[in-house]
Amino acid sequence: MLILALGDIIGRPGRQAVQQLLPALREENEVDLVVANGENVAGGFGLTPATARELLDAGVDILTSGNHIWAQKEIIPYLNGEMPVLRPLNYPPEVPGKGYIADSKVMVVNLIGRTFIGEFDCPFRAMDTLLASFENRPPIIIVDFHAEATSEKMALGRYLDGRVSAVLGTHTHVGTIDAQIFKNGTAYVTDIGMTGPIDSIIGDETESVLRRFLSKMPSRLTVAKGRTMLNAILVKVDDYSGRALDINRIYQEVD
Repeated sequence: MLILALGDIIGRPGRQAVQQLLPALREENEVDLVVANGENVAGGFGLTPATARELLDAGVDILTSGNHIWAQKEIIPYLNGEMPVLRPLNYPPEVPGKGYIADSKVMVVNLIGRTFIGEFDCPFRAMDTLLASFENRPPIIIVDFHAEATSEKMALGRYLDGRVSAVLGTHTHVGTIDAQIFKNGTAYVTDIGMTGPIDSIIGDETESVLRRFLSKMPSRLTVAKGRTMLNAILVKVDDYSGRALDINRIYQEVD
């Protein structure tokens, strides 16, 4: 199986990049499953039913998220429905939504980190509990780990090595160069990167971000305009063992 994972999609520019680039990427690489982090697609902050549908119509199969999943309240009723949108598994169990989607062949899991990002249940133990809950779990397991700290991401990757097919980091919007396969067969990258404006600071208009740093005053951030990039990771996984066979970074631009 070939799985394509897209980094955090930022606002309208990111959605347009997905619409323009994803159909050809799916066809050229014979992709079986597309997973994309969608927590920043609605004006750069959160996800709405309409923006989620744009991405699903463009060829995304499953949308993951993170700490901004609650930013747009209209998505909340959909989290318990049939729309393939995940919130992190290690939120308290009574909150709306689901932390994974699974069929007989593949499971996609969304986790959130705790270092520098917020107070959540332990992602390591949450994943242990999930894996133990399946009598016959799918052989292919893809984890989107939405976390700030590089060390926490790599720690989870090492912790799950041999038990899942891939641990793919999101949240920091800057792609890392450490795509690799660990010794027990788990593909790993610290951060996929983002799909959004190039001339920006992690997707937002440069001046608005600089104003925050220089003044230390709260101010509204605006999604940047101009050229966009698509950051993605393509993982090839053995259908039967679930071991990763190959991992490659994809970078494309749109004028």
